[in-house]
Amino acid sequence: MEILSPAGSPEALRAAVCAGADAVYLGFGQFNARRGARNFTRDEFAAAVSHCHLRGVKVYLTLNTLCSDRELPDAVDCAVQASKLGVDAALVQDMGLVRALRQAAPDLPLHASTQMSLHTLDGVKQAAELGITRAVLARELSRRDIAYICERSPIEIEVFVHGALCMCYSGQCFMSSVIGGRSGNRGMCAQPCRLPYGWGDMADGYPLSLKDMSLAGHLKELRDMGVASAKIEGRMKRPEYVYIVTRVYADALREGREPTAEELARLEQAFSRQGFTDGYFMEQKGPDMFGVREEAKNPRELFAQAKAAYDKGEGPGVPVKFYAMVRPGEPVQVGVEDREGRVATAAGRVPEAARRRAVTREEVEEQLSKTGGTPYRVTEVRSLVQDGLAVPLSALNALRRQVLDSLSAQRTAAPQRRHGEFKPGARYENYRSAPDIHVSLRRMEQMTFELVKAGPSLITLPVEEIAAHPDEAASAVERGVPVAAVLPRVCFDRELDGLRKQLAVCKAAGVAQAYVGNLGLAPLCRELDLSMRGDFGLQVFNSQGIKEYKRLGFRSLTASFELKLAQIRDLNKAVDLEMIAYGRLPLMITENCAVKNQSGKCVCSNVNLLTDRKGVRFPVERTYGCRNEVLNANKVFLADKSADWKKAGLRAIRLLFTTENGVECVQVLESYRGKGNYVPNNYTRGLYYRDVE
Repeated sequence: MEILSPAGSPEALRAAVCAGADAVYLGFGQFNARRGARNFTRDEFAAAVSHCHLRGVKVYLTLNTLCSDRELPDAVDCAVQASKLGVDAALVQDMGLVRALRQAAPDLPLHASTQMSLHTLDGVKQAAELGITRAVLARELSRRDIAYICERSPIEIEVFVHGALCMCYSGQCFMSSVIGGRSGNRGMCAQPCRLPYGWGDMADGYPLSLKDMSLAGHLKELRDMGVASAKIEGRMKRPEYVYIVTRVYADALREGREPTAEELARLEQAFSRQGFTDGYFMEQKGPDMFGVREEAKNPRELFAQAKAAYDKGEGPGVPVKFYAMVRPGEPVQVGVEDREGRVATAAGRVPEAARRRAVTREEVEEQLSKTGGTPYRVTEVRSLVQDGLAVPLSALNALRRQVLDSLSAQRTAAPQRRHGEFKPGARYENYRSAPDIHVSLRRMEQMTFELVKAGPSLITLPVEEIAAHPDEAASAVERGVPVAAVLPRVCFDRELDGLRKQLAVCKAAGVAQAYVGNLGLAPLCRELDLSMRGDFGLQVFNSQGIKEYKRLGFRSLTASFELKLAQIRDLNKAVDLEMIAYGRLPLMITENCAVKNQSGKCVCSNVNLLTDRKGVRFPVERTYGCRNEVLNANKVFLADKSADWKKAGLRAIRLLFTTENGVECVQVLESYRGKGNYVPNNYTRGLYYRDVE
């Protein structure tokens, strides 16, 4: 199991390598989920790859953000440059970028970022079918979930073991972008979850601020499960932090033990939010998982020790074996071999007969062992030295340097890979007619007789609502309004059988379509022969993503609501595209129930409003599996902007109903048909008219 460390700057990279990291991940350019980190220029990146490969450390490029059509060529170029420099893999989130890189850099290994929201075996298998070689699992998974996936996964599994926890599932958080215009899916999260909130009139607590995770104490278990990589979070952290945390985990893993009490204290001293948590891993969710960063004494001495260590140190060193042969009438032979089997050899002058003092085997081996000031550590020297021969020690030193230089050149040589040109492909004409109107309901009680009579093109409901009220769904279908089941964005493997049974009930009620918001549920839809529509959770942000989802069998897709209307208009629509044109946008989906944490019991049936420090109130509702969904305070409203969305080439718009009653649902539907005068009390245009960082 490798220790994978963050490198937000060249200095942090040196710290990670010196501390014993097996691999580092770093940003190059502007297409990574930590755009605020120092990141690397091209020259710095090239030097970083060389520095790491020389020392046996792998380098992973972070390209784990969503890219617009305009940005995609630059992101591909960034990956191709990195591939030519020898980067070992690229972490990706964007499905369009995955597709583009298969074309432009087919030999570059790809890792599925945690931003892909993969949390099931089927999700991992889908990633494998895309050509991805490693999946970074969601941080919310428990030990049994991880073990289940590892045992059956066709590709490598990477797990976060230390660092910050987001309240929302990675890749599904829209809070920072919708509220402040800084998208976490674009590498600019403003961390609104760390701010105070409350459940009354005052923002008097921190119900969204989780402690940092630490799986120190579970390293052997993770290794035995078959986890390939233990990942440390922290590209925004200082180099001293990177050194301290990496050193603790690397030392413990290599010595076959768990961190000591002293090492755990160093971890907490380096950075914590009122301690650490392993709550998700141990299936012990609740208030104990939450904490904030307190004003603590700056650990100057600890950081000074760390800086001194990585400033002068080389880390554990690359183990090598030396070979030498000194025989009469033949040039002196010296060779070196690393643990990957690379060999470098060199020949010196023919030794002369000794006039005064002959060289000994011990002297030869001692000279070859002097690798101080290099990245190498000699583990063994084998030599054959015949008696009576004279060899200057300077000659042995020169041969040692020569073979090490040759070995270094081999270790830092970039692999031979194919690289091609990214070509966007065929262009599809925009749909020119007025879009259909799809109505997305939260509860069956919203599907009134009047709503069905109004005749929307499609009604969607959560799968569990249809399964609980199949007769009502069947009645709507019989009246000529098709009904689609909305599948959960999060559904663990242990919940899959229950979901399968619910979908069987839906099918029996005449439901033939499903909205899929996570790649891992596509196989279930194929198994049950359900027509697949892509939900917003798939993060459709560019034309290549649309083409890739079409290849996977999706009949329609939902454009990301982080796109502007102009960008949606310009998308190359290989399949039908819709957008959310009304409703409270979902800001977070959380595994930890903030409502239960506050009240001590399940009160999901009540109206729960989370209040921020400005007095703005965000509804919090239950979603599949007793998870929470935090909704925006204001509703997107575009009924009076029909001239704009009708020009966007959309096949449909979706009206997203959450807290509305049945009467309001009909009023909103009519307003989007140009009838009535309904306008919400508080509304927003969303992000459709403003740029998102």
